Amino acid sequence: MKEYEEVDIKANPDEVFRNRASTVDEKGKRNWIYAMKPKGKLYSLRNYFSWFYFAIFFAMPFIKVNGMPFVLLNFVEAKFILFGKIFWPQDFFIFAVAMIVAIVSVVLFTVVYGRLFCGWICPQTFFMEMLFRKVEWAIEGTKSQQIKLNNSAWNTEKILKRGGKHIVFFILSFIIANTFLSYILGVDELKKIISEPISEHGLLFTGLLFFTTLFYVVYAFVREIVCTTICPYGRLQGVMFDKNTMQIAYDYERGEPRGKLKKNNTEIKGDCIDCMKCVHVCPTGIDIRNGVQMECVGCTACIDACNEVMFKINKPLGLIRYASENEIEKKEKFKFGSRLKAYTILLVALIGFMAALIVSRKSVDTFISRARGQLYQELPGNKYSNLYNAKILNKTNKEKDVAFKVENMPATIKLVSHHGVHLKSEAINETTFFIEIDMDKVLKRSTDLEIGVYENDQKIQTVKTTFLGPFK
Repeated sequence: MKEYEEVDIKANPDEVFRNRASTVDEKGKRNWIYAMKPKGKLYSLRNYFSWFYFAIFFAMPFIKVNGMPFVLLNFVEAKFILFGKIFWPQDFFIFAVAMIVAIVSVVLFTVVYGRLFCGWICPQTFFMEMLFRKVEWAIEGTKSQQIKLNNSAWNTEKILKRGGKHIVFFILSFIIANTFLSYILGVDELKKIISEPISEHGLLFTGLLFFTTLFYVVYAFVREIVCTTICPYGRLQGVMFDKNTMQIAYDYERGEPRGKLKKNNTEIKGDCIDCMKCVHVCPTGIDIRNGVQMECVGCTACIDACNEVMFKINKPLGLIRYASENEIEKKEKFKFGSRLKAYTILLVALIGFMAALIVSRKSVDTFISRARGQLYQELPGNKYSNLYNAKILNKTNKEKDVAFKVENMPATIKLVSHHGVHLKSEAINETTFFIEIDMDKVLKRSTDLEIGVYENDQKIQTVKTTFLGPFK
């Protein structure tokens, strides 16, 4: 497997591509990528998957469960809703576990399938290749037509096509920015803001324009540089590869030596006829035949292009395919080794742990503590009394009424408000109460108490605290 290292250009002229990114020429200037439109089974599959992907992305903010958004990521108010359940900062440990699961998942997929995530899941790739690139093909034409348009003088056709493309790009960026905003604020709040004067939401409107411009610049100008230079995962993925990693690979054992296909040519050559279609369709402008490269995003466009040529010249398909280095070099089949087993076991365990946390998560969290600076009080009837403060977080969007009850010993709870404990929705509610216990039951300075929190006579939580008595 070829390594990423500085190459002596004079000694290895064919390896010069490893000294710079595919988007930069030998003079350090931007090498604009004009990708040819792929066609084939894998590209068709990606097409179907992309429409499903976009449908989920644009429709999810409108989906509600029990009157709440299916997904809401309100970072400003630290309020998150996933699958119709509200998560607050107190549930941060669940997000921490989820982040660990996501990292392990990415590592596992990278070790096994290379940059499959980049080509088939990453939003940047999907929006660029399956939306903005298609708009570009529709307006400016094929690869050759785009190059011709770029090299031509400014005329009516060029102004209309370039101007039209950038207008559509900006409109799409505005729609995407609004969709992202609906994930943060919610569709209902977004509709309310849109219907009100801009002057009342100047800061929010400025933020919307900022993100619209950001998306527009990324998809109109930065494009594949996000994947080849900016994205940290693209930089790190090479470290995770080994010779058993499945990736888009050129079968050099079968393809070399390359040679143009000519009639009446009896010289034995490899299957690669050097048609360059795999290069022309690549959205990052690399030649996959040079081996593993950081810029490859695993989009499979080169596989479809090569298979089309192999079919036409009656050669076996799969000259470029998903394969490991050992499969090509040593003809070894993929092995699910000890490292992959360890990653898989860890991932399954983390997913199970996260699922258990989500299932066992309480919709009401209660925190009870004795009032600071308060000692016990002696009451008539041979009783001791302690004062307590309770903070109750209602994570749901419905108001609730709850009650307290001491579980592990006879005791009486008396609320200061005398109006019961009514919880406002999506809020932290506070209340104060006394606990009274017979003196003969208080046998030590500090007594452990278990207080049950009940809703409609059903216990929803047990909270532990202490009861302070005299020294004995």
